[in-house]
Amino acid sequence: MNRSTRLGLASIAVGVLVLGLKYIGYLLTGSVALYSDALESIINVATALITVVAVAVSAIPADANHPYGHNKAEYLSAVLESTLIVIAALAILREAYMGFLHPRPLAAPALGIAFNLGATAINAAWGAILVRYGRRWHSPALVADGRHLWTDVVSSLGVAAGVALAALSGWQRLDALIAALVAVHILWSGWILMRDSIGGLMDRALPDETIAGLRRLIQETGDGALQAYDLRSRRAGARVFIEFNLVVPGAMPVAQAHAICDRLEAALHAYIDGSTVLIHLEPEGEAVAAPEVRIA
Repeated sequence: MNRSTRLGLASIAVGVLVLGLKYIGYLLTGSVALYSDALESIINVATALITVVAVAVSAIPADANHPYGHNKAEYLSAVLESTLIVIAALAILREAYMGFLHPRPLAAPALGIAFNLGATAINAAWGAILVRYGRRWHSPALVADGRHLWTDVVSSLGVAAGVALAALSGWQRLDALIAALVAVHILWSGWILMRDSIGGLMDRALPDETIAGLRRLIQETGDGALQAYDLRSRRAGARVFIEFNLVVPGAMPVAQAHAICDRLEAALHAYIDGSTVLIHLEPEGEAVAAPEVRIA
């Protein structure tokens, strides 16, 4: 079991604990907003399960049928998580609508809010951990799960505020209105997560600043070559793929050209840990008029 899988399993335990605390808060108050918040936590547990499966699949080594590995499974899980977020938001909107039509008095709001805020604190701490280690380990699934928890934190704070205001003002419909506003926020967060995940599935290039760093590194360490062009890159989960054409003098011995490629590969591996580099050698006659990187 790798480290990402262990973190994902811990997320399931955290999700169950938070779900229990939020549901207790709903039982104490009868608040439609707290019920909606507990409903969203069910989605948190489901997405944690999805994350564990995705991280486990992405860790499977490359094979004959998947020579580039299984890393994109994490992007698929992130798309599924964003879909579940949207479903949760729609369910919350429905509960908010019913609560607005048929408002109910709140019982023991202070105690219910206390349970909800306790669960929210746990979610905030765990979400920060997931995002931190997900970025460090280049795991889109862990980052997506952590961001999802942060959307839950924001919505839970909004729910707690709505319940408190409804209890203090006596206007019970405010409970439902706050829940509806939070649902709209969750819908937006789900769309952002889905957009980023689809970008990974579509082999989106690395950020512009990273590409600029790659070009600078090729220029600095490609002594002996003439130029480089057609630089392409993509990320698949924790792996990064880099490829480009390298033009060398036509009379250069193969061994010398290979040594230049080895030097470039070592530098690029050091710049982006876990990267896979493919360099296509071409003779001087293939040089282009406006190369991406001019070395000599």
